[in-house]
Amino acid sequence: MKRVGLYSRSRRAQPTVVVPPVVQKKKVPLRETLRRIAGPSFLVLVFLISLSAWFVPRGAAPDAVDAAIAKAVENLPRPFSAAEAYEKIAPSVVLVKGITDDTEDTDGKPPPSSTGTGVVIVDDGTILTNLHVVQGAKRIRVTFHEGLETEAAVVGVRAEHDLAVLKAAKIPDDLFPATMRSTADLRIGDEVVAVGFPFGIGPSASSGVVSGLKREYRTLSGARLLTNLIQFDAAANPGNSGGPLVTADGEVVGIVTGLLNPTEQRVFIGIGFAVPIENAAQAAGLSPF
Repeated sequence: MKRVGLYSRSRRAQPTVVVPPVVQKKKVPLRETLRRIAGPSFLVLVFLISLSAWFVPRGAAPDAVDAAIAKAVENLPRPFSAAEAYEKIAPSVVLVKGITDDTEDTDGKPPPSSTGTGVVIVDDGTILTNLHVVQGAKRIRVTFHEGLETEAAVVGVRAEHDLAVLKAAKIPDDLFPATMRSTADLRIGDEVVAVGFPFGIGPSASSGVVSGLKREYRTLSGARLLTNLIQFDAAANPGNSGGPLVTADGEVVGIVTGLLNPTEQRVFIGIGFAVPIENAAQAAGLSPF
């Protein structure tokens, strides 16, 4: 049975300390606990030991103390991991090629094409990408994460947001749609990862932070002024267009659409822009936000 788009509403719960039960089924040695919290500050360690003194009954066995500290450590906020974010989104990322000429020259070179990225949002082969990646193309080909290459067709367009919705002619047996997350609580400084095919190389990942919100950007052709964009500093280059901008949880908050550069070299200097996923999902008629 095909699944519809997956969504994760914004939620930024404050970390809480849960008083653990004294009896634990699995023994966690104290030295292993100390190794796991080596990253946090010394004050955190002191805090955890203090908790064990307050909430573990007097005379409790050392194993119970170890278990109490281990449980408290598990409830601490996890550090940002670009690797984990990439692993979650990678199966949903596709290479997109807009082929602009059906002919090949006598040397057997492939026809000219524009290269970009797309992200699967429904496991029936529905893909989000940038309109400028496929605009004017005579044929569109997409390559899925596991290697399947197939034709695709444009089934929806939202020009004011530089977005196109594609439908693949064939899909892999196991296709994993991305989880889309509301940007309602997205903050400047939040860690993000951009995944795509810069210069056709990939899938590649780069990490950074949200640098700004509600930005404006005029496309390279000058034809469109895009508004309400997410500004980010994770490296993005030609070929990243249409790829996902994801949170630490690997959930998509935006579709990479452009990069600001005062030169004509079209290389990244630290300012990229992404269309918020609310606008992107609306292009496919799927947004519940």
